[in-house]
Amino acid sequence: MDPTPAAVFNTHEPIGGWGMRAMMGAALAAAVMGSVLTAPVVSAETSGRTEMPYDSSAPLAGEVLGSVVSIPAPLPPVAGPRPAACDRLSYLRWRSADGPENSADADRILVAQPGIFEGAGAFESVARNTVVAAATRGAHIEFWALDRRSNCLEDHTGTRAALRTGSLDTATDYYFHGAEVDGRRFAGHASGADVAWLSHVGLEQTLRDQYDLLRHELPDPALRKRKVLCGGHSLGGFITGYFAEWDFDGDPATTDDTGYNQCGGYFALDTVIEAGAPFPGRGALPDLPDTVSAPLDAISGSISTASPVLALPAVINPETTNLLALTGLAARLDPDSTDGIVPRMPDNPNVDWTLRTLLSGDYAMFATGDPDVRTLNATNEAVLGAILDDNSQPLGFLQASVGFITGAPVRDKLFPVPGTPEVLGSGFFGDAPKASPAVFADPGVVYRWLDYDEVGTAASSSDEARYTDRGSEVTSIAELARNLSEPPLDFTEWYFPSKLPFDLASATRFEGHLHRDGVTRNPVVTLVASGGISLPETDHPNERRWVLPGYNHIDVLTAAADQNDGRPEQVSQALADFAAG
Repeated sequence: MDPTPAAVFNTHEPIGGWGMRAMMGAALAAAVMGSVLTAPVVSAETSGRTEMPYDSSAPLAGEVLGSVVSIPAPLPPVAGPRPAACDRLSYLRWRSADGPENSADADRILVAQPGIFEGAGAFESVARNTVVAAATRGAHIEFWALDRRSNCLEDHTGTRAALRTGSLDTATDYYFHGAEVDGRRFAGHASGADVAWLSHVGLEQTLRDQYDLLRHELPDPALRKRKVLCGGHSLGGFITGYFAEWDFDGDPATTDDTGYNQCGGYFALDTVIEAGAPFPGRGALPDLPDTVSAPLDAISGSISTASPVLALPAVINPETTNLLALTGLAARLDPDSTDGIVPRMPDNPNVDWTLRTLLSGDYAMFATGDPDVRTLNATNEAVLGAILDDNSQPLGFLQASVGFITGAPVRDKLFPVPGTPEVLGSGFFGDAPKASPAVFADPGVVYRWLDYDEVGTAASSSDEARYTDRGSEVTSIAELARNLSEPPLDFTEWYFPSKLPFDLASATRFEGHLHRDGVTRNPVVTLVASGGISLPETDHPNERRWVLPGYNHIDVLTAAADQNDGRPEQVSQALADFAAG
């Protein structure tokens, strides 16, 4: 069956409506996408391939073209029933506006694996920055961000429509209140039989997907070896490590089909390129609520495959990851309004405990719900900042350095653990002191947000210097909001397949598939955020490693092109040097 644009852009019909997919064509997709996506470009050389450019409000949108590409790649029959969209592979492609149209003619192609709970849209900033940085060095490069198959289950109809109408209500009415948008209604989040096929999508299938995509898009193996650089963020570094060492034809006597011959080098974004279990031996942590400890266990591989989708009691599950995207949407559409996403959020235990986990100032507030975090009077940007900023977000792997709160007093945030030197030194909670709003339920008090380049100015509060400084702020809150909501393959991942980290944590059973010198055969550049978990040293003979002061785990993807110290963004500069060198 020919692919429909609706399948390509994860706006397929709701789960349970699979029989409708054959009738969804370009007219419906155009209606859903509005002005965000432009006309599809179908390659005549590769049947079934679809590419569609998309509009962006990014500062570099005029210099860097973005598009979403989808190719046919059916899963084996053993995977069981699934939507047609899940028999395709998709990625975001960025390239120079004045560069070659054909990927094979680019000087280099960076291919990135996303981290845990992360989609292709997370690379929007670093990709555009890197393409521009390489152009200043005389190189036309491309950046491809891969999207996992599980994202085919997401329904972005409400978000896409809200970007078109400019109203947050368009999205929240669709997702929370059963409103019809473009002839469709949200069918709820997939579970049970609808996600059972994901129990077959683990490490081996994820690696095969990348291999098949590269061969489809760049059929010449010599060209792949010469021009492709493989890498990833967070968990994506370990996936890339396995890719580098995997034997795809199963014959150890031949090497043409090994992962290391699909790439000429590797790049690691706050991770390492290593075929092994992520973050082994993290050691003891303080006693924490399950809503906090479960994500830490998840990134450490301490999970089972009891459910095909990794969904925790709060903070990380399909509902809350979509809510994070909607929080970015609210800040993108109306940054200074106080009538944003929190008043519109569903009133249920999952959302309530998530808000308490992310915004409580101490254990008493978390346990009792008093004061109610929903009574915080804050702008849409301030809510997004309070959820993801390194001076507020409790979990290090969800932190970015996006400025600081202002407009009213703050106090030390003591939940989930006080910010002692030992706690901050662990990296799991970031290295920044945590602040919490001190005033709730007061309509006369409005918390606002200072962007990364407004910290340390006359607009700063008297409390600010206790928690941060200009050198510790690197990402624009406005850019983060845009990245969470604009790309057609989104930043957050609703349905993360639990088999993938389980396989990574059970690495020894894949020894027969691996060439254990694969990683060391090619050079690697490693970019390390100073505010995260300490990454192990490697014995790679040709690794270049940089530690990035002021950066946290998400900042390596989202940092602004122009930094507060007057220098250009450092991750993209290093990647451009690596690609152009």
